[in-house]
Amino acid sequence: MSAFERITPVTGAPCWVNLMTHDLPAAQTFYASVMDWDFRDSDLGSDFSVATANGKPVAGVGSRCPCSGPPTVWTPYFAVKHADETADRVKERGATLENGPLDLGEGRAALATDRDGAVFGFWQGPALAWSVGYGGAPARLDLQTRDAFEAAVFYTAVFGWARPPGGCMVDYAQDHVFVQVAGRTVVTLRGGGDESAPDPKIRPRWIVDFHVPDIERTAAAANAAGGEFSPVASAHAGSPKTAYVIRDPDGGLFTVSEVERPET
Repeated sequence: MSAFERITPVTGAPCWVNLMTHDLPAAQTFYASVMDWDFRDSDLGSDFSVATANGKPVAGVGSRCPCSGPPTVWTPYFAVKHADETADRVKERGATLENGPLDLGEGRAALATDRDGAVFGFWQGPALAWSVGYGGAPARLDLQTRDAFEAAVFYTAVFGWARPPGGCMVDYAQDHVFVQVAGRTVVTLRGGGDESAPDPKIRPRWIVDFHVPDIERTAAAANAAGGEFSPVASAHAGSPKTAYVIRDPDGGLFTVSEVERPET
């Protein structure tokens, strides 16, 4: 990853998304076909690669150990100043620390599950020049959870949201919560998740949504490559009008929505 630009990310803001899967070559083949991504080796070892779109970093895809950690899941990582202190706050507030913090490259990383079952990570150190809503980065990050306002209290305590200047601001709406950096929404928290639901798409989880130029082509490519797709079950204010949830062959869920085209 040394060829990519590095930045100091905003504390508390999402700074990366990652997928750990059982079969790395198979996952690379699937996402290359469906998302038109290329893959580069990283400085974290042969079991981890960086997906790129038009030469820019989009996401990490790596191999996971089948004997530990959460299942195959797309996971957002949030920037922190002190990973060990963040890990303590996670545990103090009733969530589960799955792995870490561990030294990785130039930083420290950890993986956790919040109190309702949504998997998230946090990262201490320099990050790739990547941000939600720009270029090939995810179009949006949503938390689908049981209670958006209760979740906001948890994540605010863990990541220090609502501590300006220069940090993340929290804005409470009628049925959801926005987290913003410099006036730009980087995270939305929404209720409606059911941790007892048999359908994993309904359970509390972090939703990673990628912009694509042709949503029908992407859905068809996912189906042809051994995945599954279905329309997004419900639309909230601010959600994309057209979106599909895609399940990759290893069970990883992600969402694709169409790039908004300017009106002519």
